[in-house]
Amino acid sequence: MIKFGPSGNSESFYAAGHEHTEESAAFVREYGLDCFEYSFGRGVQMTEKKAASIRRAFEEAEVEISVHAPYYINFANPDEEMAAKSCGYVLESARAARAMGGRRIVFHPAAQGKDARSAAVARTADRLKVLRDAIYESGLEDMIYCPETMGKIAQIGTVEEITAFCEIDPVFTPCVDFGHVNAREQGSLKTARDYRDRLEYMLERLGYARMKHFHVHFSKIQYGAKGELKHLTFADTVYGPEFEPLAEVLHELALEPYLVSESAGTQIEDARTMKDIYGALKK
Repeated sequence: MIKFGPSGNSESFYAAGHEHTEESAAFVREYGLDCFEYSFGRGVQMTEKKAASIRRAFEEAEVEISVHAPYYINFANPDEEMAAKSCGYVLESARAARAMGGRRIVFHPAAQGKDARSAAVARTADRLKVLRDAIYESGLEDMIYCPETMGKIAQIGTVEEITAFCEIDPVFTPCVDFGHVNAREQGSLKTARDYRDRLEYMLERLGYARMKHFHVHFSKIQYGAKGELKHLTFADTVYGPEFEPLAEVLHELALEPYLVSESAGTQIEDARTMKDIYGALKK
């Protein structure tokens, strides 16, 4: 089954008087949802005691937890020392995810910088091979590492680039952020065919076994000439993408992703809306 849930805590979580991540587990379950993404966006800073406490809460609520690695990871950085730090951030995130009872680590691959795009992409791929080796050497190969499609044109992370990165090794599973894809492609995702074309491309390259439980981020995103500007909510009627055609394609292709809402403040409500849309489609 597809797992639906929010990225981080919604405004309604705090409005209800909640404060701690442990409380997120029951809050997600009360909405009838199945997963939750915890962000280490500004760095991996968590004690073993806190991680164990979070793990107990999520196991008790039967909600699966994933983590987002620090936002400043950049495997295309020309500086070898900085690239090594990016590798370390992913490994730190993996260890924290394991301590919290999760298996999935989402990370931003790279930024193009001043290099030609082909050079930045090639350097990113080489560095991901180094990361792959470090994952196995660290005994962390049982975790799932999800390089994410990115919303700004200057970032590395097209559908094609992410697919190629995941071909490096089975430890890598795509995180397809459809809001990002739509933003960098200037509103390209409108019909079921639009979604199907991209997913069938990934299925052809990676195979059904690799793609069946791929990772998804979904939200409506405002964009401009350079791509992503800001995350919106499902109430927006100007920018896309819409979830209904994606739900149709996921059902047709028998894909069962881990699907995370990244709406701005209404992520738990919009995750529930997506689950309802998909549930009605199946019936």
